[in-house]
Amino acid sequence: MIYFDTSYIAKCYLNEPQTDKVRQLAMQAEGLACSYLGRVEFWSVLNRHIRDTRLTRQQARQIRNLFCRDESNRVWTWYPVTNEILTRTCWYLEHLPGPLNIRSADAIHMVSAKENGFADIFTNDSRILNCASYFGLLGKNVLPGGAD
Repeated sequence: MIYFDTSYIAKCYLNEPQTDKVRQLAMQAEGLACSYLGRVEFWSVLNRHIRDTRLTRQQARQIRNLFCRDESNRVWTWYPVTNEILTRTCWYLEHLPGPLNIRSADAIHMVSAKENGFADIFTNDSRILNCASYFGLLGKNVLPGGAD
C-alpha cells in the first residue's frame, strides 16, 4: 500500500498533464492510502475547478461518483485525523529546523503517513518533497518538478 497526498489523489481523477504516470503508479500499487484530510481536500479541489471553470458541476458530480465507487470497492484506505496525530504534528512543527515552508495540512499528511507505518509519501507538492525527511519520510514524485 502507498500513501498519496491530495495532489496525487486529484491526479487519479482529473485529466491534467502527466496524470497517466500517477494513475499507472496507483494501478500497480496493492492499495492506496491517505488521511481523511485528503478526502476533504479533494472535494475542495473539485470545488476550485468548478469556480475556475475547469469543470462543470455535472462533471464534478461524475468525478465524485467515481471516487465514491472506488471507496466502496476499497481502493482507498483512509486514516483518521486523531488527537494523537494532531498533537504529534504540533510536536514536529515545533521541532523543525529553521524556517521551513510547510503548511499545516501538509504536516498532518506527513505525520499521518509516518504514524501509520509508511516510509514514503507520494506527492508533487514541493513543500512536502522538501520537508518529508524531517518527518522521517521519503518524499517521492513520479512527475517532473513540483507544485505549490
